[in-house]
Amino acid sequence: MTPTLAQRIQSFYDESSGLWEQVWGEHMHHGYYGLDGRDRPNSPQQAQRILIEQLLAWSGVEAPASILDVGCGIGGSTLYLAAKYGASATGITLSPVQAQRAQARAEVHGFGERVEFQVADALAMPFADASFDLVWSLESGEHMPDKTQFLQECCRVLKPGGRLMIATWCHRDLAAQEALSELEQRNLAELYRLYHLPYVISLADYGAIARTLPLQDLRTADWSRAVAPFWDDVVRSALNPQVLWGIVTAGWKTVEGAFAIPLMQDGYRTGLIRYGILSGIKQ
Repeated sequence: MTPTLAQRIQSFYDESSGLWEQVWGEHMHHGYYGLDGRDRPNSPQQAQRILIEQLLAWSGVEAPASILDVGCGIGGSTLYLAAKYGASATGITLSPVQAQRAQARAEVHGFGERVEFQVADALAMPFADASFDLVWSLESGEHMPDKTQFLQECCRVLKPGGRLMIATWCHRDLAAQEALSELEQRNLAELYRLYHLPYVISLADYGAIARTLPLQDLRTADWSRAVAPFWDDVVRSALNPQVLWGIVTAGWKTVEGAFAIPLMQDGYRTGLIRYGILSGIKQ
């Protein structure tokens, strides 16, 4: 990562993660509302847990003994997976605040030395080849300035026979006659600025990259309809006066992030923003 981008991402999550945890809890990702988006879980937090379970079922994850969570946030998925499978797990993030909070949560929940968190760059991970049974990345690919290197690194640290599971923000697939319009490009550029993203690509582009890697049983799917209602829940939570005050007092980057919410809603409504998932087994 270029230092400027890495510092922006770090600062954004250093500043906003505490408020997110206060309002939403441990999981910093979309929820799942049924494949058609019509299910209504008891809470947004339940929808987030359901998403994890649905991704595990769809990708065929069985019983990994060692897990890497790339872009771990405050350790929500890392701890969930470690508890579910009785596995050792490592989470990496660019944010020292997130890593420290995740480690503190691991200790509170009694994971001891079985779970650890590090500040590390996903494009140059500090792990040996073939280190993990499951490499899991839940909504961090959109932050990667080199999508090819990102997938290459995830594949490198995966053991032969291990499973790769990636869920990430995408833009719509592009046919030769359907280039992004000027309005779509402007909307994406604004999202990039507000959420500190270098760029996003289509799910088809991710699939093309993955096909250059030693992966078999490669699968992709578009779950945009299943996760789009999440942003309506975000809006409802943000209308709480205490949450609004928390956004304002957290810092300017958090305020800017709130401005992106209607852009995400509109992006899902128009089909510009897509939620792509990809899974494969290393040969």
